[in-house]
Amino acid sequence: MRTRVGALVGSLLLLAACGDDSDPEASDPTSPSSATLPTSEATPSSSPTDATSAETESPASPVADGTTVVVGESEFGPMLFDDTGQAIYLFDVETTSEPECFDECAVAWPPVLTEGPPVPGDGVDASLLGTVERTDGGLQVTYNDHPLYFYAHEDKFEVLCHNVFLNGGNWYVVEPGGDAAPPG
Repeated sequence: MRTRVGALVGSLLLLAACGDDSDPEASDPTSPSSATLPTSEATPSSSPTDATSAETESPASPVADGTTVVVGESEFGPMLFDDTGQAIYLFDVETTSEPECFDECAVAWPPVLTEGPPVPGDGVDASLLGTVERTDGGLQVTYNDHPLYFYAHEDKFEVLCHNVFLNGGNWYVVEPGGDAAPPG
């Protein structure tokens, strides 16, 4: 029991370190080390006539909007974000599209979920976007067959947890080509 408590305390300390906000520039979107998103795709829009014509052409119920994934700049180079500026990570333990991050892991690293097909934003290769059904429910976004995650303790435009070992593996930001960014 003492070993389990010690391991839990150690994991919590590492988790807290990953989310350490000691750098005052870390949350400043104008800081050179902060991420910047392209403005053209950050907020998808449609005209009222598009919605009307789509509804009249198809009697089927409308498909829910999917999560939009975009490429933005960061101190680690171009990487994936959602359209609100939340950094996206992959877990190196997952060598297939099947997620392995559940329970406590998924509390710290929430999966990138979607209600419909994911939407490729600026710089994203649509052919690499996909989904996988999680065993705990929900539809998780994948990119290049990697299940995607957020870090729960980051603000928008923060990238605090690249190349961090937590929950039994390393977490990396995702490059536009679909691979983990170099540990740098």
